[in-house]
Order: sequence, then C-alpha cells, then structure tokens
Amino acid sequence: MTAAEDGTSPASGGDARVEFEGVDKSYDGRTLVVEDFNLTIRKGEFVTLLGPSGSGKTTILMMLAGFQTPTAGTIRIDGRSVEDLPPRRRGIGMVFQNYALFPHMTVGRNLAFPLEVRGLNAEERQERVERALQLVRLEGLEDRRPGQLSGGQQQRVAIARALVFEPDLVLMDEPLGALDRSLREEMQYEIRRIHQELAVTVVYVTHDQQEAMVMSDRIAVLKEGVVEQIAPPEALYEEPERAFVARFIGENNRLHGRVVTVDGDLCEVETGRERIRALRIADCEAGDRVTLSIRPERIAVNPEPGVYGNQVGASIRDLSFLGDHLRVRMDACGREDFIAKIPNIVGHGGILVGDTVRVGWTVTDCRALNFEEKGPH
Repeated sequence: MTAAEDGTSPASGGDARVEFEGVDKSYDGRTLVVEDFNLTIRKGEFVTLLGPSGSGKTTILMMLAGFQTPTAGTIRIDGRSVEDLPPRRRGIGMVFQNYALFPHMTVGRNLAFPLEVRGLNAEERQERVERALQLVRLEGLEDRRPGQLSGGQQQRVAIARALVFEPDLVLMDEPLGALDRSLREEMQYEIRRIHQELAVTVVYVTHDQQEAMVMSDRIAVLKEGVVEQIAPPEALYEEPERAFVARFIGENNRLHGRVVTVDGDLCEVETGRERIRALRIADCEAGDRVTLSIRPERIAVNPEPGVYGNQVGASIRDLSFLGDHLRVRMDACGREDFIAKIPNIVGHGGILVGDTVRVGWTVTDCRALNFEEKGPH
C-alpha cells in the first residue's frame, strides 16, 4: 500500500483536516516517546491511535490538543501550524476516560458552561444544549447531577459536552475504559452513530483492538512511539505488514523460520521440519529469518490432498467449544500452540484429542513478515 493510499502523505487540496509531519516528542531530552510520526487525517474521518501502554498514542493526542508541545516536527489543523496556538483557540472537543464533569452542576449546566465561555447568549445556549442531549439520547435529564446518572449516561454527557459548541474536530482519550464490557460495546456503536450523523472529524485513542476495529475508518498501530502500520481495519487484519501488527490485531499463528528460496512475491521458509510457502511481505532474501503469520480461521483440518499450497501433519492437543466455532490446539510446525478455528456446522465433531491429522492453508493466507521472536502466539 502506498502512502497516498493509506493517507500518510498530505491530502490534496483542502481535504486535510489534521496533519502530523515528522513529529517527535521527548520528555527528558534523550528518549523519544514519539518518533517521526506522520499522519494526515481527512475531514469527517474517524481515525484511531491503537497500541499498548507506553506506545505514545495519548502523547500524540495531547500534542494535537495543545496540552503537550512537540520536540520536533509540525502539527497543522486546516493547513495552519498550531504549535503556538493555545488549546482553547484550537476549537477542539475533548472526551476523557474519567468524564471530567463538574459534579456540583446539573447536566444542563455542564453542557452550557463551554458555551458561556464562548459568549453565546442564553437562548442560543439552551437550543444547543437541547440539540446535544437529543444527539446522545438523554432528553429530559438536564436537571440531574452527574452523581445521579449511570456510568454510561455520564459518558454520554461527556460526549454531548464535547459536541455542544459544534466543533469540527473531536479528540477522545480511552473514553470507554471505565465501562463494563456490554455497556462499552453499546457505546462503541453510539459513538459511531454520532460520528456518521455529524460528519465530524474524530481522533480516538484506545488499547482495545476490537473497539478500534468497530468504529474506525483507519487505524494507526503504534509500538514504542513508532507507527507500525496505518490502514483501514480490514486491511490491518487481512494484510498486516509487520509482525507486531499481525500479533496485536486478532489471533494468529506465528512461526519462525529461515527463508530458503525467493520467487518474486513468494518465498519458501524452513520452520522446524517443514517447508512453508508464503507471501513475501518482508524485504527478505534467502538465508534471512522471518516470522510467518497465519490466521486460525484460514486453517483447514484434514483437507482433501492437493487443495492447499501448504499441508503439514499435526497432533490434536485440546478442543474448546466456543459456540459458533471449535477452537483446536495442536502440535504442528514445531509448536505446541498451533490453533485452528472450525465453524460450528454439522460434522465438525469428527476429530478428538490425540488424533493425528493433516492441516492445510493457502499460500496467500500465509505472510512472511519481519522476524519478531518476542511476544505471545
């Protein structure tokens, strides 16, 4: 994928809403917590910064908001550099994990406060507060205080307050982290609905890959302050370009091996006693070490001979019934935790723990990525 395709290069004309160009951040003058960060966000786009703790995602958001200053590089909003522009003049709505509501104020007063600061008259304030409450489906609760609301309702109020002055850009820092799982999933779709309804530009921070996949137009995956890949959710899952991305986005089988032969976009890799054919994603040559990535749902158990470009022997170690699929853990390719997922359909129960089987997958479902030994399965 080219820079133009994933949007890391400047968008043409007036399409760019936010631009990061060569941005670094260091707190101590020695260690970079963000390094050479480049990203162009288009108007109306929902972009998520995704990564584990310490990956630099919140620091990037705080630099965009104006609460942190880049050590190097440029940040632009609507083509204007904002390094010397204070947060209050950037016209950005903010939503935090802890809601940051005023407990002594009613919901209505919490929403009206940012409008008062901007000098809107009482009638306009009331109209905007009502619109914002309708947007987050909290009509009739304007006289309650935050302490009288559930966690989900408080988060809706925080979102309404970020939107009440009708900003073109909204930043969200782990806004659903304090909610339980079912409420978090509900709020994911609510935020997505609001984004689609308003066509506002959203920059969202999370460490939750499912959250990012559900809501985002594009996701920037970060590791130790460096971007590993920027792409739409489906592309990140189906076409990871780095071993870290394949490991971080969804479950996958990771096999380490050494390249034996290279043939254009394909290569053959020796791993354990097997030779596996794969797509050559890493810039590798014969003799190089690589990490192979194969999604468990792309692996067939006991396929017909010759159907798949890769077929190896395996021994079943464990079977787990998970409703819509059966999770099969086996010894294969020198690993004891090789996983296949079999759909829950008639006939799926034809294998048992201890069985010796053949497993297969296509060459195009196996990606030879940069070698990365550490990290889980």
